Amino acid sequence: MRWLETSTKNCTVHRTLDLVGEKWSLLLLRDAMNGVRRFDDFRRHVGLSEAVLADRLRKLVAAGILETLAYREPGSRTRHEYRLTRKGWDLWPAMIALKQWGDQYTADPQGPPLEVQHADADCGEPLRAVVVCAQGHGPLIPPEARTHPGPSAQLLP
Repeated sequence: MRWLETSTKNCTVHRTLDLVGEKWSLLLLRDAMNGVRRFDDFRRHVGLSEAVLADRLRKLVAAGILETLAYREPGSRTRHEYRLTRKGWDLWPAMIALKQWGDQYTADPQGPPLEVQHADADCGEPLRAVVVCAQGHGPLIPPEARTHPGPSAQLLP
């Protein structure tokens, strides 16, 4: 079975993009990964309307990528913070890869606006996403990989 003979109905890339592939969702995840938790802070920082923000946050919560935690400031009603779940944090390498690509191809001439570095005091080097095999060989480049049908692959009708 070759790629063009394979159905894409159950493609995991497609399913992932259905959950997080929309621009605003990715920007909300970026902010959540950088410590933003509250609705008003997301709205102010990302610049979304309340309706669009509420919709994207609801979808990310429904997908199990974010969870809500109740909080209440004195004299105010109970509100909710948004926190990344384990499933949400598992998107972190993909966000680092998107940032790495953007830093190389879309940054201002002065450089990227945000740097992510190894927190170890003896290191402090910038992070970069790489592809390795399950045995740890790598970093690999595209010619060193091959794609073949997986266990749920289906032939096109």
